[in-house]
Amino acid sequence: MVSIPEYYEGKNILLTGATGFVGKVLLEKLLRSCPKVKAVYVLVRKKANQTPEARIEEITSCKLFDRLREEQPDFKEKIIVVVSELTEPELHLSKPIKDELIECINIVFHCAATVRFNETLRDAVQLNVVATQQLLSMARQMRNLEVFMHVSTAYAYCNRKQIEEVVYPPPVDPKKLIDSLEWMDDDLVNEITPKLLGKRPNTYTYTKALAESVVQQEGAELNIAIVRPSIIGASWKEPFPGWIDNFNGPSGIFIAAGKGILRTMRASNDALADLVPIDVVVNTTLAAAWYSAINRPRKVMVYNCTTGGTNPFHWSEVEYHVISTFKRNPLEQAFRRPNVNLTSNHLLYHYWIAVSHKAPAFLYDTYLRITGRSPRMMKTITRLHKSMVLLEYFTSNSWTWSTENMTMLMNQLTPEDRKASGTFNFDVRQLHWAEYMENYCLGTKKYVLNEEMSGLPAARKHLNKLRNIRYGFNTILVILIWRIFIARSQMARNIWYFVVSLCYKFLSYFRASSTMRY
Repeated sequence: MVSIPEYYEGKNILLTGATGFVGKVLLEKLLRSCPKVKAVYVLVRKKANQTPEARIEEITSCKLFDRLREEQPDFKEKIIVVVSELTEPELHLSKPIKDELIECINIVFHCAATVRFNETLRDAVQLNVVATQQLLSMARQMRNLEVFMHVSTAYAYCNRKQIEEVVYPPPVDPKKLIDSLEWMDDDLVNEITPKLLGKRPNTYTYTKALAESVVQQEGAELNIAIVRPSIIGASWKEPFPGWIDNFNGPSGIFIAAGKGILRTMRASNDALADLVPIDVVVNTTLAAAWYSAINRPRKVMVYNCTTGGTNPFHWSEVEYHVISTFKRNPLEQAFRRPNVNLTSNHLLYHYWIAVSHKAPAFLYDTYLRITGRSPRMMKTITRLHKSMVLLEYFTSNSWTWSTENMTMLMNQLTPEDRKASGTFNFDVRQLHWAEYMENYCLGTKKYVLNEEMSGLPAARKHLNKLRNIRYGFNTILVILIWRIFIARSQMARNIWYFVVSLCYKFLSYFRASSTMRY
């Protein structure tokens, strides 16, 4: 069997979602590890203030591509930007471009999607279902297409606790839903959305399930594979450990915890935190396309790209490693010292929200107003709470994913690639969580917040200052409360005198014992 780089040699690739997290990492990895790939056509839509070419130029100029720039200075020559709108018929392509793609494309990687959990159903269907439908329509016309890779999510069927590597029946007929949304107004759509979602938490998971059904039904004549990653996190190894460039998912929560803004979170300590590094997802995707193209399996190959079943990690462990890392390597200008309480108790959660989030934010905003500055902390807390609500479902539940296809695919790799240092290794059993979480947290500091590691001494000094302020405040608070009790309660005074006398007797006994020894 040919190796993965050998297979991609001379191939023309069509990539959607190149401006997204998965897409840009896949683009970098493909060009760097398969240097003889012929061309990568990236479908990019226009933005109001930026051309598609400028968007790709900005992405390929970022730190993610540093290693590729060093190894292959001319890599941009292989990237062909195609202006497109995935939700439009024929992808809104000009006829010459369409004809070129139909004639030359060998592999399609469909990574484009909206990952916003609070997206309206209408928009989520357009971006996740209709876009997939339109791309498949184009793919069926491609004369030299060898494989169509669809990136889904492990939570597409989160209404099930046991999820196999199969495409399940959709919650509704995708075509009927698309047709219905055309005549419904927004109020009606919003009204029926909760009923349609059922046990699913958001429109993202719902429409990704619909998209899988569309892929299976409308791509029946194609050679198709589906990769389902769970919660995608920072890179494990490539292009370098800890790379992350966004606040999405757990990254924003980690930063909020490191800043001392997040103090409590609704989560089950025993629930599995099914984090999967982005380079594991990309390696799996490239390997899955290679396997399906070479072997042409008779069924749609589905790969549950998860970690919980092979290398379990829990939210209590996530909390421990995040807090310990940020205490050793603090973020600059932290609001408070990092400390987070995870709880699944409803009353306790709201108590900590009031005491640890809203009260300090209110006091800080009051201080800002007094000093003539604009208050901002309550707004930050409000945004944080909205994000936390969207994540509660995933931090409070656990799922079991079968990974037989992942194991099979891993065994198809060459012995070199299966090693920890292998180019296309995705064996998460080799992942050391403590090391990964430290790199992840440091990655948010370096690549998301753009903080230099040289600023650590000042950040540590600031954290020590916050600790001293906290100790001083708590001491004053205890003294004030106790003084109030002593002034108002005879029982409190009796307890105080008892404690003082007990301490005096203990000190006297200790002093007498020390004297007798000598």
